[in-house]
Amino acid sequence: MNLSPYYDLIPKGKMENLRFREELLRGAAGDKEYQRELKTMCARDVLFFCNAFVWTYDPRKEPSTLPFITYPYQDECILDIVAALGNNDLLIEKSRDMGATWFCLLPLYWSFTFEEMKTYLVVSRKEDLVDKTEDPDCLFWKLDFIHECLPTWMRSNMNRQRLHFYNQDTGATIDGSSTTGDVGRGGRRTAVFLDEFASVDDGHAVLRATRDMTNCRFFNSTPKGTHNAFYAMRQTGIAKVRAHWSQHPEKAAGAYHYEGGAFRYEDVGFIYAEDFEPVADGKFRSPWYDLQCKRAAHPQEIAQELDIDYLGSDFQFFDPEKIGQHRSKYMRTPYSRGEVICDEDAVVVKSFSESRNGNMYLWLYLDARVCPPAGRRYSIGCDIATGTGASNSVASVSDYETGEKVAEVVEAFYTPDRFAKLVVALARWFNDAFLIWEANGPGRVFGDVVVRVGYRNIFYRRNNEQSVMPSVSDYPGWVSTQDSKVSLLGDYRRALVDGEFVNRSEMSLAECLSYIYTQGGSVVHSGSLNKEDPSGANANHGDRVIADALSWRGVKMFGNRSESKRKEVTVLEGSFLSRRNERVRERMLTEKTWNRPRRLV
Repeated sequence: MNLSPYYDLIPKGKMENLRFREELLRGAAGDKEYQRELKTMCARDVLFFCNAFVWTYDPRKEPSTLPFITYPYQDECILDIVAALGNNDLLIEKSRDMGATWFCLLPLYWSFTFEEMKTYLVVSRKEDLVDKTEDPDCLFWKLDFIHECLPTWMRSNMNRQRLHFYNQDTGATIDGSSTTGDVGRGGRRTAVFLDEFASVDDGHAVLRATRDMTNCRFFNSTPKGTHNAFYAMRQTGIAKVRAHWSQHPEKAAGAYHYEGGAFRYEDVGFIYAEDFEPVADGKFRSPWYDLQCKRAAHPQEIAQELDIDYLGSDFQFFDPEKIGQHRSKYMRTPYSRGEVICDEDAVVVKSFSESRNGNMYLWLYLDARVCPPAGRRYSIGCDIATGTGASNSVASVSDYETGEKVAEVVEAFYTPDRFAKLVVALARWFNDAFLIWEANGPGRVFGDVVVRVGYRNIFYRRNNEQSVMPSVSDYPGWVSTQDSKVSLLGDYRRALVDGEFVNRSEMSLAECLSYIYTQGGSVVHSGSLNKEDPSGANANHGDRVIADALSWRGVKMFGNRSESKRKEVTVLEGSFLSRRNERVRERMLTEKTWNRPRRLV
């Protein structure tokens, strides 16, 4: 179905468009037949209706009342919304000041005017943002503005009340509401429009309340981190529309980017200011974008308001640039992957089985005994989950002397007591490694098992951690409080930046970027702020990072690190080690060797 059969008739230049509108109005004056024809064209073509009759408002411009002349990206968004009405959910992610609220409301008003018995719900986080008398920022004011600026013969006979429009000609309605957890519950709607949904506090409750009332919800918002229902919806298979500042012709004028050691200029005819200095950061930029970056108080503003950057729109604890540098320098594909097979009675490792789906990743080569190299000392840090699959239990193994992470065990379905036996067996396998774990929540069960099976090379809680010489208590395990967690992660962050701790795990480094500051000054993984986590294990999100930070704490307590010991080993081509490594790689790629146990000798 062609949703814009008459759009090509409309001139897009501002003066040409105004003259075209004037001609239409002059021809329709007193001519009922011509008026009916124009209304029919508008009913068949939402873009014709918009560009021929709709006006918009911008108090920053003079005059502030402007003809709504759509840009190509707005055309695409409007048509996608019209196609979705009554049919499917739609997510609109946008930069700030892209006219998104107007182009989201327009399809609703168009359908309300020309289609029979449609019923819509418009929602924002506060009722005054939906309908407040004489407030141009509220949603219903914009609908009123569109209606009042139409020629009288185009307007519907409308009953207007607070938070309510009723079209007496078509029987269509538009109602308004704030985002309470029971919004619209019990009703039925053609579509629901949820504006700036990333800012809604109880967004998951709103999702539940609106899911069964309509087949079509469209969510409009700039990003606001990853700990909200808007981001959660984005991670589903929902249809998406993107309105990025680079699609706006005025904002993208003079666009450029830095690539391959040189600047690439997209707009050949653009005349730059004499003091223009391009920025070599690899991002798509323009003089307008450069100015906004200079005006921003913090990079988070740009990530949120312009870049549609969900991670960057949080106040991140770990510097993305520093994490990127660490990744480039140290990150490696695991040398092998597999699973340790344990004797649960003796709590020791019996064998190691290479497997594509194993829960252990190794960044070291096992020796001839199929064990970690003898004579090395290790620290194991653990973050413990409930074992329901909602989050991971993680053990991170680091070398005392080099400060390198050499192994990682990730398991989502082991209960804390079973994971404790696995970790104790690993600790013994890794030359009686020092063991430190988070004692909160499921960590209490984990710690009880560690003590019961008799493993004693463990971390004991410190009294008065802030003291220069804190005393050691009789209580095993590290306890997470707001202050101790900030201290732990802050020290780990510094170790990554300085290269004292070398993390080769891609997933671990990626998880760092989801740690954010809260308004209360604590540091959390953004996923833990999801109030809808059914496992009750919110605090366990970002598990690899906590395990790594604890592993580093053990290294820092007892390790003897030096830069020279951390240097990469140069393997000469044709040497015994080179031939051995090649055989290991070939074996890992050979299907018949997967899952074959390797016995310890």
